[in-house]
Amino acid sequence: MMKNTSRVQPAALPVQSMRRRSFRVATLAAIFALFALYVAWHEARGPGERHNDELPITQAHADDASQPSNAAGTPAAVAGGDLVKRGEYLARVGDCVACHTADKSRPFAGGLPINTPVGTIVTPNITPDPDTGIGQWSDADFLRAMHEGIGKGGERLYPAFPYVEYTKVTDQDVMAIRAYLKTLTPIHYAPPGNTLKFPFNQRWLMVFWNLFNFNEGRFVPDPKQSAEWNRGAYLVEGLAHCEECHTPRNFMQGLKTSSRFSGAVQAGWHAYNITPDKNSGVGNWSDDELAAYLSTGAAPGRANAAGPMAEVVTDSTQYLTQEDVGSIVKYLRSLPPISGGESRPRNQWGNPAADDVTTLRGTTVNAVNGAQLFIANCATCHNWTGQGIGASAPGAYPSLIHNSAVGASDANNLAMVILHGVTRTTKQADVLMPAFGTELTDDQVAAITNYVTKQFGNPQSTVTVDQVARLRTQQ
Repeated sequence: MMKNTSRVQPAALPVQSMRRRSFRVATLAAIFALFALYVAWHEARGPGERHNDELPITQAHADDASQPSNAAGTPAAVAGGDLVKRGEYLARVGDCVACHTADKSRPFAGGLPINTPVGTIVTPNITPDPDTGIGQWSDADFLRAMHEGIGKGGERLYPAFPYVEYTKVTDQDVMAIRAYLKTLTPIHYAPPGNTLKFPFNQRWLMVFWNLFNFNEGRFVPDPKQSAEWNRGAYLVEGLAHCEECHTPRNFMQGLKTSSRFSGAVQAGWHAYNITPDKNSGVGNWSDDELAAYLSTGAAPGRANAAGPMAEVVTDSTQYLTQEDVGSIVKYLRSLPPISGGESRPRNQWGNPAADDVTTLRGTTVNAVNGAQLFIANCATCHNWTGQGIGASAPGAYPSLIHNSAVGASDANNLAMVILHGVTRTTKQADVLMPAFGTELTDDQVAAITNYVTKQFGNPQSTVTVDQVARLRTQQ
């Protein structure tokens, strides 16, 4: 019997192989059929179509029932100057000026290069110039771009433009932004073209990317949540597009939805975990501290905004109303906490330096020395003890102790601050730290960074000279 069985077994292998091939063919056919249906459905929908999921936020709460509002809290009928004023505020929320301005003397005229793993994308001119801007766009064209990621000529837009989030913004709010952009001074400027590698320069391939990474549709309020929570969700998930920086990417460079808001590296800067995890996120921050950080860029004893986040505060979040900031905080508090493996919060590291200054007196230093470089370049503002100067005043030089950039599990942001400096202008203060990239070599920047993390922050967080060299090239 054993011999007979052994003779039958090899004959079964081709049958199993054929079944596997048949299964694969059937699977591919099913995927292709679904894709064809998706394309047909997507292209058949006109830009003027109204969506049933555009529910007013008043269905989630009962106040002010006499004047219905949309999900953004905007009255259903806003006229003239009020519409433009509302659009200006919403453009601030979306931080449109940050990406669409390369030259401060030409706001919204585009030209800003955005480096991606597949090449460089240059932002377009969105002033009302009829030749180089969006002066000839119809309202339907603008809605389609914001909601579906499709340009005036039917071309697929790249997701450096965050239509993945903007699709959630209501028609009314999109039209308010449109009304504001129409009032801008037309600037005749044609930004340079993108430089993308083949096949990524083929825009039609975005159909496939969208299939896996984009869900078109407006924000739907959750009737089980408060109006404040819904407002925060609408802002964070939509116009403020917080996930674009704070959510890691999948292999297609789409948002990794299983790790929402758990932190990611963008252009060398680490956008930190903003979930309520007490060690890896902001779970040990108070509501007032989170609100202060969004409004001023500083939460003493926690963090000071630098890099892209400093720009966000400067151009966007400092202009938000207290109600909107509170709504954002409310929503962030409700997110599922995600651990990044940290043993303690990044703002709970460090002690003042004790005797580094006296130790160096009369000592001949022949090699690159982090302590010496820190005292020579940094101590004037941050004190040789690392405790900063000016306490918690708006224009204070921040302490390096209990500082997120110094206590983080990677030292990227600290090295980037040394290389590129800090510029943050708010109603409270004009914060400036000079860039030392032109003054210090890569090994000197690495030495200072490693001294600061060892002395004032997380001693396990270090950078190499090669890492500094790569960071130096980042925008």
